[in-house]
Amino acid sequence: MQPVPNHKQTLPKRSINIKRLWEQYSVIIAFSILIVIAAFVHENFFTSGNLINILRQVAIIGIIALGQTIVILSGGFDLSVGASLALSGAAGIAVMNHTGSIFMGVATTILCAMLIGAVNGTLITKGKIAPFIVTLGMMASARSIALYFADGGSSTGKVDGFTQIANGELLGISYPVYLFFAAVLVIYTIMKKTRFGRHVYAIGSNEKAALLSAIQVNRVKMAAYTLCGLLVGISAVIESSRLNSISSSSSGISYELDAIAAVVIGGTRLSGGKGSILGTLFGVLILGVLNNMINLMNVSPYLQGLVKGCIIIIAVLLQKREN
Repeated sequence: MQPVPNHKQTLPKRSINIKRLWEQYSVIIAFSILIVIAAFVHENFFTSGNLINILRQVAIIGIIALGQTIVILSGGFDLSVGASLALSGAAGIAVMNHTGSIFMGVATTILCAMLIGAVNGTLITKGKIAPFIVTLGMMASARSIALYFADGGSSTGKVDGFTQIANGELLGISYPVYLFFAAVLVIYTIMKKTRFGRHVYAIGSNEKAALLSAIQVNRVKMAAYTLCGLLVGISAVIESSRLNSISSSSSGISYELDAIAAVVIGGTRLSGGKGSILGTLFGVLILGVLNNMINLMNVSPYLQGLVKGCIIIIAVLLQKREN
C-alpha cells in the first residue's frame, strides 16, 4: 500500500519560499510595476531625455539616502541632513569666494557636513541621548546658523567653473548621476564586504548582543553618522553648484523626509539591522518615477508630500506585518 502524500508539509514550504522571494525582490517588483504604469500614463515617459532627467533629479536625495540607510541600519536615524546641507553648502561657498579656490570650497563643504555628523554621533553615543532628540536639535541649530550668516537669504558663488560640477555632462549624462552610482557602488561594497558593514548590521539587530561580541558599538555608531555627513556634504556640493548658490531658508527642506521615504521603500527596517543599499537605490528610483509621473500628469506639486507621507506609512505597516 503506497503512502498518502502529506500536503500539509509541502504547502508551508512553498509559502515560505514565496515569502522569501517577496522579501528579497519586492522593491524590484514594485519598481517594475510602476515603470509599466508610468509608460501607460504618459507617452513621453520612456524618452531618453525624461529618463536622464529622472536620474539627475534623484542624484542629490539618492546620495543622502545612502547615508541615511547606514544610520538607520545601525538603529538610529538623522533628521538634520537637510539643514546640514544648507549650512555646509553656505560655508563652502563663503570659503570658495574668499580664497578663489573651488577645491577649498568643496573641501570645506564636505568637512563641515562630516563635523555635523560627528557631533550627532558623539552626542548620541557619549551623551546617551536619543537620535531623534539629537538630530532634531541639530536640524534647528544648523538651519538657524545658516539663516543668521546669510541674513535669511542666499549665498552665491563668485568663482568661474563652480557650476560645472553639477551641470557638466559626459556622454549626455550629468556628473551628479555618475557621482550617485559611484556612491552606491562604494557604500554597497563597504556594507557588504567590510567588518564595519557587518558591525552596523549587528548593532542594529541587537545592540546588547553586539556589545557582548566585543564590537565597539559607540565607535561604529559615530562612524555611521560621520559617513552620513560625508554623503550629505557631497550632496551639498552638487546642490550649491547646480544654481551657483545655496538658500539658507529653502535648500534642503524636507530632504530628510525624502531620504527616509527612499530608505523605507527600499525595505530597510526603521528599527535597524535589516535592509540593503540596493534596496535604497530602487527606493530612490521609485520616488523619482512617482515625482516624474506627478509632473507629467500636471498634478499639483504640493501633493508630492502627501504621496511620500502615505508611502512611508504604508511601507512601515507592511514591515510590521512581516515581522
